[in-house]
Amino acid sequence: MTVSNDVGHAATRDVITRFYRAIELADIPLLRTAVTSDWQYVAGASGQPIGVEEIAPMLADLRHALPDMRIILLDVLIHDAMVGVRAKITGTQSGPFMGIPATSKAVDFAIHSFHELRDDRIAKTWHIEDWLGLFRQIGELPPGLTNRPA
Repeated sequence: MTVSNDVGHAATRDVITRFYRAIELADIPLLRTAVTSDWQYVAGASGQPIGVEEIAPMLADLRHALPDMRIILLDVLIHDAMVGVRAKITGTQSGPFMGIPATSKAVDFAIHSFHELRDDRIAKTWHIEDWLGLFRQIGELPPGLTNRPA
């Protein structure tokens, strides 16, 4: 790897670290320092991108449900303007989450993201979480996701 690649990778790691710290803290001003003004977040199968304004209440709800939430970066793979991240979220479900009352149970579940960078910021994020793993750990499914007769 050349010195310029090392510098570029350090800058990319910095923006990725800031992004996940902002998510962990539900810190919208910090998030804005890591993403472009037109940043798009695409979650799971929905395919419908949202921006900072739409994700802010979701992050606040997650932070309320897991007030001790930590995001631990396990792998960060950098290839040109694309970054793949394998990480995990840990915390204690101390508040309601997706309609499930607080359980006080510890959780540890996987998240995976791909980020596209532009001008040293994240321009687009594709993201999935292991919600089923989380629901197994807290021992309950959100209302409306239980088995229904065919």
